[in-house]
Amino acid sequence: MPQHTRPARLICHNCDGFGRAITTGHRHDGTRTTTPVNCPTCHGRGTVARAFLPAL
Repeated sequence: MPQHTRPARLICHNCDGFGRAITTGHRHDGTRTTTPVNCPTCHGRGTVARAFLPAL
């Protein structure tokens, strides 16, 4: 019986699926902050709809 394969993740090719940026500054407790990125393709979500993927 064949194994079920999961569908390919719809990762944004513009930001490589990581719609956040890590700042170089840090907080007083030593942690770093992440901020949303204005990715024109996925709008900071990291994933895109299948209609926006290029034809493979």
